[in-house]
Formats: sequence, C-alpha cells, structure tokens
Amino acid sequence: MQLKERRYSVLTVSSQPKFNQALNELMNDGRKYDSELETTVNAAKRRLLDKSYDIIIINVPLPDDDGISLAIDRSAGMASAVLLLVKGEYYSDVFDRVCPYGVFTLPKPSPRQMVSQAFDWLESTRERLRKLEKRSVSLEDKMQEIRLVNRAKWLLITQKGMTEEQAHKAIEKLAMDSCITKSAAATQIIDLSDNGTA
Repeated sequence: MQLKERRYSVLTVSSQPKFNQALNELMNDGRKYDSELETTVNAAKRRLLDKSYDIIIINVPLPDDDGISLAIDRSAGMASAVLLLVKGEYYSDVFDRVCPYGVFTLPKPSPRQMVSQAFDWLESTRERLRKLEKRSVSLEDKMQEIRLVNRAKWLLITQKGMTEEQAHKAIEKLAMDSCITKSAAATQIIDLSDNGTA
C-alpha cells in the first residue's frame, strides 16, 4: 500500500471553533484523514480509553487542563504522533517540556503551509512508529518461541533423560519431519507431556 493511499485516524482536542474549522478544512484538502473532535482533555481521555489514533492534535489552552500531560502521555505511549499548538509567547517553555517525549510543537498563529507540513511530519512519525510496532511484535514472537522451546527441552531432559543438545535436536527433527515450526513442535511436546503421553 502506498503511503498516499493510507488513511490516518486523527483526534483533535480543541475548544476553539475557528481553529477547529480551519483545521478541518486543511484535513479535507486532498488528504486522507478520519477525524474526530473533543473539546476538553477529560473527554479526550475517555475517548482514548476505547480507541487509539494515528495522530493527535492538541490545541491549547483548553477549558479543563493545559493539555501538556495528555500530549506527553500519548506520545510516550508510542502509538500516536502528537502535535501540540501553543501561543507563541509560551512556545519555548512548552517545547522544552515536551520535546524529550517526541511531541511536535507549533506556535500559534502558524501559517497554513506550516501546519500542512506538520501533518507530513506526523505521518512520517506514525509510519516509523508502525515499523517499530511490527519489530516489537516480531521480537515478542521470537521470545515466545524461545520460551516454548526451552520448556519443551526441559521436559525432554527431565522426562526422557536427554542432554540439552539431544533435546534441541529432537525438537528440530520433529519440526522438520512434520513440516511445522519449532514453536509448534515444542507445543506438541508440551501438550503430550501435560496429557501424560510423553
């Protein structure tokens, strides 16, 4: 799938109607976004309990919170690319607080072209996060396989009197003979042991 064909889910947290309208127009200008709006931090937090978003835009100030903790929390969770828009006079202080967590920050007012470019950065960041998520899942799968194989080896060592090398070769042979993964072979050995037929 080409990047231009990908759709991004966006949550905007903003209580300023003029900004919301301008941002909505920008997102509908040839881009592919599924956008939702919340006007308070508390409402956004409730929504985020049920759904994750590719991109989160937080326009401060908000009526119930400064939005900075929400931005840090969502960015540190590594599931969303986050953009925080703050008044120009607070930009430097807010940037210093949120930059270490990977939160993008723009001063307000910002030209339309700059906000449009920020969306490009957010998409790029979301794609990088997507790759990291895939690597993380792959690493978790590998760790799970190692745990299963080690458990099966331990069962073969304790119940069949094999050495570790023999147990390892037995698992590999079962996997090759049955045309299954080592993880599936280890699971078979564990299941047989649990059923008392090993």
